[in-house]
Amino acid sequence: MAIPVKLEVFEGPLDLLLHLIDKNKIDIYDIPIVEITAQYLDYIRQMEKDDMNVMSEFLVMAATLIDIKCRMLLPKEVNEEGEEEDPRTELVQKLLEYKMYKFMSFELRDRQVDAERNLYRAQKLPEEVAAYRQPVDYEELIGDMTLNKLHELFKFIVRKQEDKIDPIRSRYGNIEKEEVDMEAKALYVEAYAREHRSFSFRRLLEKQSSKMELIVTFLIILELMKIGKISISQENIFDDIIITSQLANTQ
Repeated sequence: MAIPVKLEVFEGPLDLLLHLIDKNKIDIYDIPIVEITAQYLDYIRQMEKDDMNVMSEFLVMAATLIDIKCRMLLPKEVNEEGEEEDPRTELVQKLLEYKMYKFMSFELRDRQVDAERNLYRAQKLPEEVAAYRQPVDYEELIGDMTLNKLHELFKFIVRKQEDKIDPIRSRYGNIEKEEVDMEAKALYVEAYAREHRSFSFRRLLEKQSSKMELIVTFLIILELMKIGKISISQENIFDDIIITSQLANTQ
């Protein structure tokens, strides 16, 4: 009849390795891989295999131990600095980090237990004490402040506020939509072109009463030039543009 063995519950493969190291009183910087691997595999054989996800983690560590064991049988590798590399170095580093985190978790758990023992009494003050407000000494508050200093401070604050105002946008009021009748403006420009065989483009634009009318007039001139009803000329750069109408003879 087999004797049932009750195993301790380990949080992971590193936890099991630390348990074996502590149990055998082994120096963590000089782990006997052969001995530890053998004991580690014995624990795995005795573990329940219900949760394969957990078992896979332990099996990966077992494979790592066997790999380290094999590498230690081979000639030691030499790094770039000419020093021999120990195959156990990476494992030792992981064990030290895990041990530090484990101790930190124990410390936090102890602090949580100690905190649960602390009881605090609710604050209860007499009404006259709770309603008390320390009086303000205005003379001490003002100190050496004079009317002249207050005036300078006021001007400084006003100046700071003025600096926040956009000097360009602040000159404009509300933006309102300006509508221009395109067809009416086209008829106006064509009529003007019939009356004047040759005229100044600048003078035509000066007759417009708004920016939107100016833009619409400019677009109509471009359209008339495109369809051949007018032509433009300019003797020199920056001279006025002269528009010659082809509509003057057509009534």
